[in-house]
Amino acid sequence: MNHTRFFGQTVLRCTFVMAIIGWGVGFYGPPIYMQAVMDRTGWPIDEVSAAVTLHFLSGTLVIANLPRLYKRWGIPAVTWVGSLILGIGVNIWAQADALWVLYFGAMCSGIGWVTLGAAAVNTLIAPWYIKGRPTALGKAYNGASLGGVIFSPLWVLLIERFGFAIAALAITLGTITLNAGFAVWVFGKTPQSVGQQPDNLATPSASPLHAPVIPWTTVQTFRSAQFRTLAAGMSLGLFAQIGLIAHLYSILVVHLGSRPASFAMGLATASAMGGRYIAAHWMSQGINRRHLACLAYGVQLLGTLMLLCLQLDPAVAWIAVVLIGSGIGNATSLPPLIAQTEFSHENTAKVIALMVALSQAIYAFAPAGFGLIRAAFVDPQEAIVAVVVVAVTVQLLAILSFYRGAALPTCRTTAY
Repeated sequence: MNHTRFFGQTVLRCTFVMAIIGWGVGFYGPPIYMQAVMDRTGWPIDEVSAAVTLHFLSGTLVIANLPRLYKRWGIPAVTWVGSLILGIGVNIWAQADALWVLYFGAMCSGIGWVTLGAAAVNTLIAPWYIKGRPTALGKAYNGASLGGVIFSPLWVLLIERFGFAIAALAITLGTITLNAGFAVWVFGKTPQSVGQQPDNLATPSASPLHAPVIPWTTVQTFRSAQFRTLAAGMSLGLFAQIGLIAHLYSILVVHLGSRPASFAMGLATASAMGGRYIAAHWMSQGINRRHLACLAYGVQLLGTLMLLCLQLDPAVAWIAVVLIGSGIGNATSLPPLIAQTEFSHENTAKVIALMVALSQAIYAFAPAGFGLIRAAFVDPQEAIVAVVVVAVTVQLLAILSFYRGAALPTCRTTAY
């Protein structure tokens, strides 16, 4: 074992902080921005929620080209420029005086935040960890959940005290400065450049020998019933989840007030870490991972149904957000883990890439879709009922999709 300080630990810590910032500003921020924009302008919810959809949709274009951007410009430059574009976008959200300006800001924030998102986290961690990659990625992704815990109440506190414009300027300046430091001093290094090996090994680990397998094409991947059920489950589950998250703050603020509602959003994301820990424990006990996904979405479904009781007792909100939040992390991490057990090593990367791209392209429309549903009802309580009915229906379809795929034979042909 190499006893010199392993620089991969520094990369992991900085990636953890980057994930806190990325998700806190780019993922959990838009629901807060949406409410702040409506409070400032009086624009209708369906038009403002369309900006959240545009935010997520524009990011899919960048995700598909991130490897090419990294190869052309390097990880440090892409990370810093992405932070800058995210900051510009959030400040446009805060000061937009016309819808087209708001939508332009949403495009900027969406393009910028994905350079700090899941694909970026995986790219930064992968060179430093091979055997220890699942654990390292789990630690880094906990930063994503912590981003919601920290930034949801922080955004509300700063907006209430100083206004959206000053809050946006302060947070984005901090974000750009911190990520610039990471980019210059940390993210540009590789194990080879500092004379180390992945996982801090003294010598490179030997690659397993097995007969070569020709990876599937995209068409072959879509022909697999296993892939279709897995991708459908992930896409449907995330559609319901993102739609709920985008509107949850504006729903809770009516019953709890702005500051308690922001803490409830933070509690939801904190619950994601607990949900991920419980899922890891059950996986170590050998539970079928598709059945685990069904269970996770079932818990979320129960929490979604509890939103119907907000008018009777607002305290129900705290239980609801814990149940909904318990699956936030698992909705993105479980499907790739399922893929690793069901597909060959040669095909897993293709399966995961297509599955993630497809799911993000679908869930990007959830904020606007749920906004149209709410706008169709004059009575706010009737609007909540409609949102819950749609979300629960989609969650049930996700559960059925995962469950149906559990009975199919696996497509693994080599040891993983």
